[in-house]
Amino acid sequence: MGRAVRNQRGGSSVPALAVLALLGGAGVFALLDDGKPDVDLTTLAASSTHATISAAPPDAQPFAGTDGLVVHPRAETAVYSAPEGEPFAKIGPSQFGPTWLPVVERTAGWVRVLLPSKPNRSTGWLPDEDLDRASSPYLIRVHTGSRRLELFERGKRVGRWRVGVGARKTPTPPGRTFVLGSIVDPHRSASPVVLPLGAHSPTLDTYGGGPGTVAIHGWPRADVFGAAISAGCVRVPQAALVRLQRVPLGTLVLIDSL
Repeated sequence: MGRAVRNQRGGSSVPALAVLALLGGAGVFALLDDGKPDVDLTTLAASSTHATISAAPPDAQPFAGTDGLVVHPRAETAVYSAPEGEPFAKIGPSQFGPTWLPVVERTAGWVRVLLPSKPNRSTGWLPDEDLDRASSPYLIRVHTGSRRLELFERGKRVGRWRVGVGARKTPTPPGRTFVLGSIVDPHRSASPVVLPLGAHSPTLDTYGGGPGTVAIHGWPRADVFGAAISAGCVRVPQAALVRLQRVPLGTLVLIDSL
């Protein structure tokens, strides 16, 4: 998506019957009379494409599909390590437009979602009551080995294209992620439409000064399609981009080496 820069490696509280302070980056919260935690969100780091939150639990099934359920936090809300567990981050209602996150697991009153922050494949639990729900009938599959992208709708393949993927030294990260946003900029020469994903380059910190967020976008030259040539993004032909631009935010993206 632009010039890439490599990693520099190196090393309000409410009165309640009981108060439990959880420190060490986990946030401070009070247990109310009804047992519901009241979290001080100012103590929590925001999960965004700019952030690294090492406390986030990793995705246990990084190549599995979902049933298409996506959720939207109506307001800034805490993200938990487990149902009734410790809060380790917060997430707001907008990123690149509204925040919609794919649900990868659920239990009574809680859903586990993929997060947009680093490390890749980060997850967290959200209370059901703080969320709007929707369903995406789509699935995007990216095969970096054969350099193909497939679009499915309700389980039926509705598009297949040759695409450009990450080069050997700047690979497209494998695993499941999601369509985080849609950026339309007619002044962008390489691609006026960019679809950022909730995944990041494993070898680069930034693309042209912004975060190293992997995206699906177009490209003005056809010679890149079918090649491992990019800095990690997925370059697609115009016909594919037109179709993918209609896919709802939060739609699951599965990236594998097939």
